[in-house]
Amino acid sequence: MIRIFFAEWRKLRRPTLLIGTFAAALFFNALITSFIYLMIDSPQGNSDRGRSVGREVLGLANGSVTGFASIGGLLGIIALCVFAAQSAQEYTYGTLRNLLVRQPRRLVLLAGKYSAMKSFALLLTFVNLLVSVGISIYLSDRAKVSTDLWFTSAGWSAIAHTTINVYISIVFYAIIGISLGILLRSPISAISIALVWILIIENLIGAVKPVTLKWMPGNQLATIAQGGSPEISYSHAMILGSSYVLVALFVSSLLFTKRDVAN
Repeated sequence: MIRIFFAEWRKLRRPTLLIGTFAAALFFNALITSFIYLMIDSPQGNSDRGRSVGREVLGLANGSVTGFASIGGLLGIIALCVFAAQSAQEYTYGTLRNLLVRQPRRLVLLAGKYSAMKSFALLLTFVNLLVSVGISIYLSDRAKVSTDLWFTSAGWSAIAHTTINVYISIVFYAIIGISLGILLRSPISAISIALVWILIIENLIGAVKPVTLKWMPGNQLATIAQGGSPEISYSHAMILGSSYVLVALFVSSLLFTKRDVAN
């Protein structure tokens, strides 16, 4: 298991993958967090879907991680794309066959891949947490937002809870990404289908019939990162999101162990 873990990290730490992934995540992190503070008085809103997050809300104990919670779903989508590509490429390039020569127990190999993914998600979470909180502190004076409650005991508790929720969301997205890569065995197909569903189809269906958003997988995982929303409770999102992920885990494990490794 340890050898598989480090073998996966040999791929994940490639500069083109590691730097590219973190650069994209930090860019959107800085953009969205800054937008919340710089557009705080905008009549068009300063949050997703035209919502407004006022000074009173940002001044609460969880104000320092309001921006971080908002980008949790986006960080998850980035992780989904990375791990969908990584798992599918092993079929495309035939490297999975070589890995199975060294480790013929397929479930052990898959467990090692998931362990490396979780550590990558943890690193992605903490780096973006530090950047988002740092930007929030820097822009709070300009936006005239009080930070008195941010680093009290309640504030640290809010930071811890939000970090855990965002991490869970990223891991869930990444599991679905790995599952799609194993199912479709094509990086382009896995990534495009996931993005089209999460970013387009779910929003179109939700615009026509908003009640359906309570059951859409992408919306559940984004809601977990936010710790709940006015439309969907945290418990509902966690139960339903976990159910989707468990199904994805079961299907991917079954295919990984039973199907031929050739593309």
